[in-house]
Amino acid sequence: MSKKVLIFSLAYHPFVGGAEVAMKEITDRIDSDDISFDMVTLRFDRALPKVEMLGNITVHRIGFTTRKTDVSDLSKPIHKLNKLLFPIWSTVVASRLHRKNKYNGIWAMMANYAGFGALFFKVMHPRVPYLLTLQEGDPIEYIKKKVRFARPLFRRIFTRADVIQVISSHLGRFARDMGYKGSIEIVPNAVNVRLFSQKQSGEKILHKKEGDVYLVTTSRLVTKNALDDVINALALLSENIHFVILGIGPDEEKLKKLARIKKVEGRVHFVGQVSYEDIPKYLHESDIFIRPSLSEGFGNSFVEAMAAGVPVIATQKGGIADFLFDPDCNPDKPPTGRAVQTRDPEGIAHQIERYLNDTNVMEEIVSNAQKMVAEKYDWGIIAQDMKERVFKSLLS
Repeated sequence: MSKKVLIFSLAYHPFVGGAEVAMKEITDRIDSDDISFDMVTLRFDRALPKVEMLGNITVHRIGFTTRKTDVSDLSKPIHKLNKLLFPIWSTVVASRLHRKNKYNGIWAMMANYAGFGALFFKVMHPRVPYLLTLQEGDPIEYIKKKVRFARPLFRRIFTRADVIQVISSHLGRFARDMGYKGSIEIVPNAVNVRLFSQKQSGEKILHKKEGDVYLVTTSRLVTKNALDDVINALALLSENIHFVILGIGPDEEKLKKLARIKKVEGRVHFVGQVSYEDIPKYLHESDIFIRPSLSEGFGNSFVEAMAAGVPVIATQKGGIADFLFDPDCNPDKPPTGRAVQTRDPEGIAHQIERYLNDTNVMEEIVSNAQKMVAEKYDWGIIAQDMKERVFKSLLS
């Protein structure tokens, strides 16, 4: 008989980030005859159905809504209120669903308001096993400061979990720091290798001129992703080097202003939000992927670029250090990218020039990275690990 798992998540498709992609990729690859999933999540957009089946998840949407909502609208006051109310609202809906479906386990996606919802459900239904997944990308000290007034309750999101799964060793240390004593499974995020590695056909979308070099990033436009450092680095490089930014966020106007001040506005291209399926098109037309993050829980975008055969420049902060190995910083490992320090535009410019001036090393890095991603970070492998190592432990 199929086991039933209820997921608590603040957002789900069509509002997609790394965590949402992970849930869909994993659950789509688990046979519903083995495990079927329900989810309680926020609705946000009035056009979305309150209940629908997406892959192997029956999605139950709750909360206040607005019309024609997109990702940029989620910072509006009504949606901030949605998040604040989610722990109580989701607990009530989840308890009603549990009376009907008798869940064999619950799964909280991240230690945020969804984690509080799962915690409250666990307190009411202590016999139902509870899995917490950590996908946090913000700096740990920032998270601790943000929850400082609710710190004892926040810690219980961790300590009441029966199993914790993390996407990097960095987040495993976070779980221990929060007082969790039980089993921690490190199962990283991954990439749809076939989607990102296959050659792209059709009309070119970047309109590159002969001799142009295009840097690219897929990123929320927020401080922790340090895109201002790339713009500052661009001012140190020759005029044939451009920077393409896929994504939206609150720092967009600030970044555009910086590009004007640095007199590189004609070389910085703000594309906006791009669908997950269209990202490979931009990657395959670009020359270098770059995001000098101040923190990362894992960094799906980096392994997606590696799968697409694009050389990567990044810091080695947080989860990035699990897969980005620099030929100078990590001489004992096959190199998979070039590393920079945080807040170092000169270092960024230097590593860009090293890629462009030494194509032999660049080709070696790209080959190593593609091989590593295919062997360790394909969603088929990760879904099997989740089923055998995480869900089997939870549901036994």
